[in-house]
Amino acid sequence: MSDWSLPELLSALHDNVQHQLGTASRTLVHAPAKGDASESIWLKLLDRYLPRRYRATSAHVVDSKGEFSEQIDVVVFDRQYSPLIFEYQGQTIIPAESIYAVFEAKQTVDASKIKYAQKKVGSVRRLHRTSLPIPHAGGVYPPKPLPNILGGVLALRSDWTPALGNPLRKVLLREVGDGRLDIGCIASEGIFALERDGSYAWFSEEPKSATAFLFELIARLQVQATVPMIDVRAYAKWLR
Repeated sequence: MSDWSLPELLSALHDNVQHQLGTASRTLVHAPAKGDASESIWLKLLDRYLPRRYRATSAHVVDSKGEFSEQIDVVVFDRQYSPLIFEYQGQTIIPAESIYAVFEAKQTVDASKIKYAQKKVGSVRRLHRTSLPIPHAGGVYPPKPLPNILGGVLALRSDWTPALGNPLRKVLLREVGDGRLDIGCIASEGIFALERDGSYAWFSEEPKSATAFLFELIARLQVQATVPMIDVRAYAKWLR
């Protein structure tokens, strides 16, 4: 019989994330440095454990009309079918069609930070996305309907007591448009998510919340399947 323990493996994954977030909070003095460290910790988690078709990075998102999102802390995007990933002066710029999910990373969350995350998510969802018909051996599939871009927030702790309760639910459900947050993790407390129609927010006080969040995110990405086929010529028109 094997000496391996799946519960211990899953627990260790969460413990490592929470330990790193806590260390950054305790040891880094300046708020920007804490923010950068938190962002880096979540990015490493996603880039390591998501399937390889997905990548995670900090980036701006651009559409074929030349509009840009705000800077996004954590962008989960397609790398298998995305031909246009721009790197310029240390910044990454990703076309809107390639985006699966976007997250704001914070040390703590409160009403103002949730609203700020909603604003960031909305700046991505409002971008224009193309979707071309898909050729295949027997003909052509119609353009894929544009999937919902997942939006969320990632943090170590909450300023609310209880952390997962009605104050959080109210601020989440108040935004039902482009800034809606679908999923989030408060590493010291648990995870939250919205039903797909945005009608209800559910909370789970998970002792291993980083691992629970990772599993819930993967499950939602599986439902999305593949990003739409990008119209590269719509971007090429900017060469003229």
